[in-house]
Amino acid sequence: MDNTPNSNRVVISIYGKRNAGKSSLLNSLTNQEISIVSPVKGTTTDPVKKAMELNPIGPVLFIDTAGIDDSSQLGYLRIQKSISIMRRTDIALYIMDANNIDDDFFENMRQLFEKYNTNYIHVINKIDTINSEKLKKIKAKYPESIFISSTKKINIDVLKNRLIKEIENTKKELPIVGDLIPYNSKIILVVPIDKQAPKGRLILPQVQVLRDCLDHGIKSYIVRDTELKSALKDLKDVNLVITDSQIFKKVDKIVPKNIKLTSFSILFARHKGDLKEFIQGARTIEKLENGANILIAENCTHNTSHEDIGRVKIPKLLEEKTKKSFNFYFESGFNFSENIEKYNLIIHCGGCMVNKKEIENRIRICKRKTIPITNYGIVLAYLNGIIDRSIELFSEGYTYP
Repeated sequence: MDNTPNSNRVVISIYGKRNAGKSSLLNSLTNQEISIVSPVKGTTTDPVKKAMELNPIGPVLFIDTAGIDDSSQLGYLRIQKSISIMRRTDIALYIMDANNIDDDFFENMRQLFEKYNTNYIHVINKIDTINSEKLKKIKAKYPESIFISSTKKINIDVLKNRLIKEIENTKKELPIVGDLIPYNSKIILVVPIDKQAPKGRLILPQVQVLRDCLDHGIKSYIVRDTELKSALKDLKDVNLVITDSQIFKKVDKIVPKNIKLTSFSILFARHKGDLKEFIQGARTIEKLENGANILIAENCTHNTSHEDIGRVKIPKLLEEKTKKSFNFYFESGFNFSENIEKYNLIIHCGGCMVNKKEIENRIRICKRKTIPITNYGIVLAYLNGIIDRSIELFSEGYTYP
């Protein structure tokens, strides 16, 4: 489980005011001294992450956030960082000190959880420090809350069981390929080996597609684009070819029209995002005016080269296709700002390094501000004139608008 990417883990973030006991709760939940615990307010200044296995759920990622009541200038930046983590949080734990019940603060947090579509569990901590009468009153006020002592480890198992139940009720992972083609099907994965390919290994989307095929009894054949023609001659009754988006045009010419074709990026557009929304976003390319602002949002942080798909190839192809000049902006990692009003289009990577929740919230931000968003694979299919073929696979009846 230690090798499971964080993007495939259930993200559980811990929120609360300073000194509410967030760090001691993380230590109790993980049975390890992960976070520094101190009576001094503001001990946790940056998010602390701990990947672990939570039985019977499997791999999860706990994130201990900074206190959300720090009114200093630096504290404001920490709060904004903590709130941004909410975009990728599957389940939030909101911790309240039994000695400091703040209804207004809780209501503000509840509204934020609602904004980011984040399920949460309300936890009242430090029950060992108050008398039974006060505890009784708080329980009457918050009957659905979990009452614990993180230092004395009172009701930690109760909280774990509630957490497991919440995750089981919300965790519905869509297959990548397994629900699109029948059991025992044959697919060919086209993996080019160029300067961008990591030495001695496959990239994460390729590995995840392979695993999904194994899980669903689909027979996979991996070839470079240089061996694709001979592979198609060797194999009969191929159901699907999945290619790297960068060589879409070349692969489209090689693969017979009776065999379905798509890309890794388009599969992840459906798996983690909203394929219809991305297709509609691609449609706006033909309406972009000269000088339009385009944001390229990628989650990987890496050195760029002359072959970089997001920073070089897509901008070049966009301007060649439209015969227009655009202003390109770039964001990487989790640096996706909600201040996107100046952009006319956002083109997002496949999102293999972030979880589904983060991608969904980025799409939600774009919808709320009426900024079209699309995906690397969809854009490259559009620019190469094969958008209809690339989405034919999907049974939902997607057609290019």
